[in-house]
Amino acid sequence: MVKGAFDKIAAGLNDAIAFAEGDASRGKIAAGPDIKAIRGKVKLSQAAFAEKLHISAATLRDWEQGRRMPEGPARTLLGMVEVDPDAAFKLLAKVTARANAA
Repeated sequence: MVKGAFDKIAAGLNDAIAFAEGDASRGKIAAGPDIKAIRGKVKLSQAAFAEKLHISAATLRDWEQGRRMPEGPARTLLGMVEVDPDAAFKLLAKVTARANAA
């Protein structure tokens, strides 16, 4: 079992090295959501969109400019905003109000 795990790790490292050297067939890049397009859909400035998502404007800029990618819950929230912005923002406001009341 240990040898099998080692072989998988070694194969992954070899794929990573090949990808870094330009062999795109040996790796995949997960594309994140198009945050700028989502923000454009709801017609909000960066500051207003960041405020509605309860994140900093700097974080939003980093996401939009590809310096960072949203992860986990942030990706889920952005997906909800993309599908139904009104419902997502309404629910987020309720959750925030409830958390602030506690």
